[in-house]
Amino acid sequence: MKRWIAALLLIAALALAAAGCAKKEADVPALEGNPAPDFTLKDLSGKPVQLSSLKGKLVLVNFWATWCPPCREEIPSMVKLNQAMQGKNFQMLAISIDEGGKNAVEDFFKRGGVTLPALLDSDGQVARRYGTTGVPETFVVDPKGVIRKKVVGGLDWSHPEVMQALRQLMTDK
Repeated sequence: MKRWIAALLLIAALALAAAGCAKKEADVPALEGNPAPDFTLKDLSGKPVQLSSLKGKLVLVNFWATWCPPCREEIPSMVKLNQAMQGKNFQMLAISIDEGGKNAVEDFFKRGGVTLPALLDSDGQVARRYGTTGVPETFVVDPKGVIRKKVVGGLDWSHPEVMQALRQLMTDK
């Protein structure tokens, strides 16, 4: 009987150790060189968008908020970038962390005449998973699903050098 209990305890200990060693994708930090953590968020029309469904495209994952001055400053350049990349192997995901959700984003877009593919992360769950420390923060995810660049703070996304670097990432093998 003691051997049977010892064997069960050994098996249980090995199973727990193996489970602890197996790293789930959700546990991988959102750092350059790591796979981008997958997520599903709803767009402004309520349609779910899953990051992993965009594999094969260069994806710009931008966390922002309507109340954030640096975010408001960089949005026109994001609109220009998104327009310039139309029809290319590119997808922009402007993830709003506004607690006001859909209404806050739609009002902001309407007032500014802005059109961007926006997703809603009103509870901040995806932003926390990505380890954001504020907004704006942007993750450039290559066509293989790997984070190639993390940008903290605003950036002129329509600057020719930035656009050229993004085009290069679209074609890197």
